[in-house]
Amino acid sequence: MGALIPIIIIGAAAGFLATRLMRIEADIATTVLIGIAGALIGGLVLRFLATVMGMLAGFVGAVLGAIVLIWLWQRFSRR
Repeated sequence: MGALIPIIIIGAAAGFLATRLMRIEADIATTVLIGIAGALIGGLVLRFLATVMGMLAGFVGAVLGAIVLIWLWQRFSRR
């Protein structure tokens, strides 16, 4: 119940801003619903992108780590 009030406030603000940017006239209830639904959709999209980017960053880190390890191995195994 405690998280419901901030969601409504953020949803109202987001809905207000979105309806103004898109030049849509809507009543308060519709504006709040648009904002809350947009926050849910946006949150899901951002979580998905963060997961994909997180996996991609892990892959890039693994490749860079392997390159450094190969470089060290070549550098010190020639002696």
